[in-house]
Amino acid sequence: MEKTTIGLVSDTHGSLDPELIEVFQDADHIIHAGDIGDPEILDKLEAVAPTTAVRGNIDGGELRFQPLEVVVEIAGKRIAVLHIAGSPKRPRKAARELLARERPDVIVVGHSHIPVVGKVGSTLWINPGAAGRHGFHDVRCAALLHVMPDGELKMDRVILGPRSMQHES
Repeated sequence: MEKTTIGLVSDTHGSLDPELIEVFQDADHIIHAGDIGDPEILDKLEAVAPTTAVRGNIDGGELRFQPLEVVVEIAGKRIAVLHIAGSPKRPRKAARELLARERPDVIVVGHSHIPVVGKVGSTLWINPGAAGRHGFHDVRCAALLHVMPDGELKMDRVILGPRSMQHES
């Protein structure tokens, strides 16, 4: 098996940085953990790699048809996706139930706009942070998750720059 790369993004809130498309160019799959904000974002991601997405709390219109949670298998790893999940130290009820029911290797979450990598039991918990310009985060970010040939998981953070251009002088 070759290395498999999965692009992880959340909380775009209708704004997709062109740099993210570049960063995800070599991805085998992309996961969007909700608060997409514009269906066109999923179209643009899908043009780069197969894309799995869940609905976030701001996703209305045609995005309301996205599932609230999903589990996909990529490179032999079960990956659960849920927008509002809490944190690895204090998972919300929906996250606890999803973890107990599906026993995923990885859970990808969003909502908090805070990048987090942790563990809940044997499950790797990843919040890639917020990639959009709406919210209280200072830096827009995403992540690349690599499934190595031996099954080991490695991750790279992707820094997209300041949330607002107003921070520049």
